[in-house]
Amino acid sequence: MNVLVTGSHGLIGSALIPKLRADGHWVLRLVRGEPEGADDVRWDPVAGTIDAAGLEGVDAVVHLAGAGIGDKKWTPARKQLIRESRTKATDLLARTLAGLTRRPAVLLSGSAVGYYGNRGDTELTEQAPPGDDFAAEVCVVWEGATAPAADAGIRVVTIRTGIVLAAHGGALQRMLLPFKLGLGGRIGSGDQYMSWIALDDHVGAIRHLLATESVSGPVNLTAPNPVTNAEFTHALGGALHRPTVLPTPLFPLKAIYGGELVQHLLVDGQRVVPRALEASGYEFAYPEIDGALRAVLAAPAAA
Repeated sequence: MNVLVTGSHGLIGSALIPKLRADGHWVLRLVRGEPEGADDVRWDPVAGTIDAAGLEGVDAVVHLAGAGIGDKKWTPARKQLIRESRTKATDLLARTLAGLTRRPAVLLSGSAVGYYGNRGDTELTEQAPPGDDFAAEVCVVWEGATAPAADAGIRVVTIRTGIVLAAHGGALQRMLLPFKLGLGGRIGSGDQYMSWIALDDHVGAIRHLLATESVSGPVNLTAPNPVTNAEFTHALGGALHRPTVLPTPLFPLKAIYGGELVQHLLVDGQRVVPRALEASGYEFAYPEIDGALRAVLAAPAAA
């Protein structure tokens, strides 16, 4: 297939593109800056411009673009950027795809398990209702922005991503130094659930969903065995052969990132299960946290 990818420089996009090419697909990148080669197509979601002609003939789209949600304190301006980088870009892309003469067969569009809000130990499938906090509100409008593509007959899959485990990026990379120093520990009570997925499985699931025509709508991209923060802490300490006795102090984190972000990303939790993905026949390479962490930390990029 001819596959278009947005967010190609991100953690997931940079791992996905080589795998798609190895599968025999031709990959185009939708980029904000000047195109670097013949396989790049330009767009500017802020200005609302896109090279629609460059998208003609694309068979599938994987839309991963969006400002980082855990990078900076959630000021009003940052919240607006997080929301608009998702909704404006997705709406522009969906409307453009709907208007093409030769529309793609499928659009895989990013979302997150933050859709569900803080739900304690309730097991959450794709049928669970949304939460009522900032992240949940963003996910609801983010997914809703794909409507023009779905209305045009394009198969739309919204991928609700959990914590992606990779030693060279994302949340795990930030945890590694304190854990390697023996300073890692549970956060708060440690009872909050963490819905995680190994990067290899996330990429594998995307490739699977591109090829599985029976799947549409929301799909949880999380491993089948979410763990509590205390369980995750124990597993990471074990993988690194370091103690995890001291709890992580929240005050310094709140001073840097703000209380709302820390509460949402570290203290709140969701127990999300990948019901739709498993029902579609996907088999996880890393269904358990211990094996996933060992594999991730042993990967060449972890050096």
